[in-house]
Amino acid sequence: MSTEPNWDFYRSFLTVLQHGSLSAAARELGLTQPTIGRHVDALELAIGAELFIRSPNGLLPTDAALALKPYAETLAATAAALLRTASGQRQHVAGTVRVSASEVIAVEVLPRIFGPLQETHPELQIELSASDTIEDLVNREADIAVRMAEPQQDALVVRRIGDIPLGFHAHRRYLERHGIPETIADLANHRLIGFDRQTAYVRMVMKRYPVPEGIKFSYRTDSNLAQLSAIRAGVGIGICQTGLARENPDLVHILPDAFEIPLGTWVVMHESLKTSPRCRATFDALVGGLQDYHRSSIGT
Repeated sequence: MSTEPNWDFYRSFLTVLQHGSLSAAARELGLTQPTIGRHVDALELAIGAELFIRSPNGLLPTDAALALKPYAETLAATAAALLRTASGQRQHVAGTVRVSASEVIAVEVLPRIFGPLQETHPELQIELSASDTIEDLVNREADIAVRMAEPQQDALVVRRIGDIPLGFHAHRRYLERHGIPETIADLANHRLIGFDRQTAYVRMVMKRYPVPEGIKFSYRTDSNLAQLSAIRAGVGIGICQTGLARENPDLVHILPDAFEIPLGTWVVMHESLKTSPRCRATFDALVGGLQDYHRSSIGT
């Protein structure tokens, strides 16, 4: 029983046909002369006919070879088209990418990154999870995450963006009514915006940046986004990202030399996704966009 010839046999046959010798075909394909000879022999065995006759001028094609020529040329053209298409698919950005980010970053920062990204890649679909809960990338709860805690898991592609500064801010309307505090202790005489309960992150912040005695939050919410909204509305003094506050001329940075919290920021995805065109394009856009945001936050 003859073995069905593979594409390599036809490719070697066509190259010998074009160049007239085994050695020339071997140089063209980057193979050895014996390998080309074995391919031609295998093809002859499969079709049951001789393909070349040796002559002083090299290998001359038989009638069987000439009959096979157009089909081999069609195979070659199809193979080349297949490779071009496959290469294009590797670069084609399409499909859905699920991104996890804190609610403030998701609402305030990421749309300005995703808008231009989807203009460039209109077949890319973004699924955004706006939550302060850390989603598990290893178990594919999300494809890419923007995290404010350093990733600890293995098998992740990680890019550190830098420390986004947080500070006390208030609307000018509030400060016109209540004055501007000149020391941390003065905050005890102001309406402060803060958390309703102490999460692990809040406890860590309070441990590193102790709240002076007598200071209490008079407007409490567990949502960072709700706190930001309250600051913008003039409810009181609260903590928010300096970069976001700088975009609003009515927000004033309070006690900038006395208080600042650096919020470490990372972009993370599972290493198995780094060859995915849609994930790679989204990851790179997030890194670039957040680096721009970080530079604006620190005033560079």
